[in-house]
Amino acid sequence: MALLPFARKTEPPATGDFSSFLNGFSIEVMPRTAAKIEDFRAILPLGTRVYIAHIEGTPIEDMVDTAKRIAAEGFDVMPHFPARIIADEATLRDWVARYQGEAGIRQALLLAGGVATPVGDFHSSMQLLETGVFDEAGFDRLHVAGHPEGNRDIDPDGSTKNVDDALRWKQAFFERTDAQMAIATQFAFEAKPVIAWADALRDAGITIPIHIGIAGPAKLQTLIKFAIACGVGPSLKVLQKRAMDVTKLLLPYEPVEFVAELAAHKASHPDFNIESVHIFPLGGIKTSASWAAEHGVATAQTA
Repeated sequence: MALLPFARKTEPPATGDFSSFLNGFSIEVMPRTAAKIEDFRAILPLGTRVYIAHIEGTPIEDMVDTAKRIAAEGFDVMPHFPARIIADEATLRDWVARYQGEAGIRQALLLAGGVATPVGDFHSSMQLLETGVFDEAGFDRLHVAGHPEGNRDIDPDGSTKNVDDALRWKQAFFERTDAQMAIATQFAFEAKPVIAWADALRDAGITIPIHIGIAGPAKLQTLIKFAIACGVGPSLKVLQKRAMDVTKLLLPYEPVEFVAELAAHKASHPDFNIESVHIFPLGGIKTSASWAAEHGVATAQTA
């Protein structure tokens, strides 16, 4: 099955570091966006990790049905568990049982969630981990959220104190759990601050591997809208600067420079703790998958 071509082909970087860094990427969908894809096997390499974002108001039935469908097509499915929309431990156990019993799920992304006021007992991913529910259920991979540019929902004063404290707690959990863990980050647009953030975590003893968020190809206006809504920090200026260049204003943004800088840094620094790329397909799932294929990632199906 062939990948759909991306609308405007660009030349990949000359180095193989780029495709090597991008290979094994994960991607994020929602039930409504996943429903638009007839068959994920036509656009993604088998075994790709597919996160399913749980937006407030989405019925758990829709989440589980989406997980079951994508898992059956041959992919590693990682549903979100947003603490602030989970009423209590009984609800958490019910969700875990449904995902595991109906879709065979054994991995999860735990995060606070984007709602201001929790609906029940939980307000943080740490509280979800402390229940022991995921360990009891035999989940073998647990990811947590990371914020290279801080998170004003957690640190309203613009500092990183609470985020840093949370990462130290998660590091301690990482050291005692049997599950594999990673930090899956919000998307950003500027490599140097991300590199500095990752290095600072390593220097502080945070050794949980990092899966860096990138925004897939999309119209500039779309990216700016999502970046503001998601609280992207100083690297938003990269998009704003691009918007001021009339020669680039109408062209789709592609994260080539961002990924190339990270890939080059990783190639020259073996201890760099970013191990994978997580794509937010803001311009469409097929568009992001095609872009990855054009830049050296193994295509969907070869058999």
